[in-house]
This record gives sequence, structure tokens and C-alpha cells, in this order.
Amino acid sequence: MNLPAAPQLAHFADISVQVGQAQEVGQTVRGRRRLIPILGGEATGHGWTARVFPGGADFQLLVTDRLAELDARYVMETDGGDMIYVQNRAIRCGPADLMARLVRGEPVDPAQIYFRCSPRFETASPALAWITERMFVGSGARHPDRVVMQFYELA
Repeated sequence: MNLPAAPQLAHFADISVQVGQAQEVGQTVRGRRRLIPILGGEATGHGWTARVFPGGADFQLLVTDRLAELDARYVMETDGGDMIYVQNRAIRCGPADLMARLVRGEPVDPAQIYFRCSPRFETASPALAWITERMFVGSGARHPDRVVMQFYELA
């Protein structure tokens, strides 16, 4: 039997997203619900750049004191004028004391936190249509005022 080749990772973009103060919904039946406003940012890929528009948000669910489920949604505009809608689902976990520091907006060494994501893209641009036909994964780091991520195409 011929098995398919294992997926390879091809770098797609580095992204830095500025974030605002958390809007606390509070403890719900599913966990502690929060919304983090997206204030802007930038992305850099191979031969292109983009700006992240303000107005998006990261919808967070703190499932336990060690685990957060994230669902960020925002829009980018490339230097060529193409618009890209991003939905990035992620999990972030680590020791409870470090996760509590992140929730309070304090700095934490990114090497101590597991932060992995799976972004999906939508665009009306014919030149970028291929990004809607691929899967992407990434890793991230949360800083007090921003989130930095690296996205990779599963090739």
C-alpha cells in the first residue's frame, strides 16, 4: 500500500497583533468567558506585508486554571490592497500560576506556555484564493500588549 507523504511545514507569515484590555463576561457554565479587543497590527510574509485592522476580537474561554481556548477573528489588508478575513482558533496552556499572570496582563516567558493555533483565511482576491484551499498551523506568544504568531502552511 502506498501511503501519502507526511505533511511538511512551509512558513507563511509572522504576525503581531496589538490587543486591548480584556472585557470580562465572567464565570459561565463552560468556563470563564472573556473578550480581548484587537487594536491593530502587522503581518509579514514572503514578498508581502499586511496591516491588521482594529475592530476584531479574541473570544476566550478559560476552561480551567491551566487551559484557555481562543477564537480570534480579524481582517488584514495586504500591501497590494487585498482583504483577508482571519479566524484563528488556538489553545494556550501552562502551569496555573503562569496562566494567572497572563490573565492579569503580566509578562510570562513564552517558552513556559504551550500556545498552538490553526488559522483559516477567507478572501475575495483571485490572487490569494489558494490560501482558502490550504490548512495552516502556528505557534504564538502572549505579551502584555500584543500577541505574536508564526503561521505555517501544511504542505
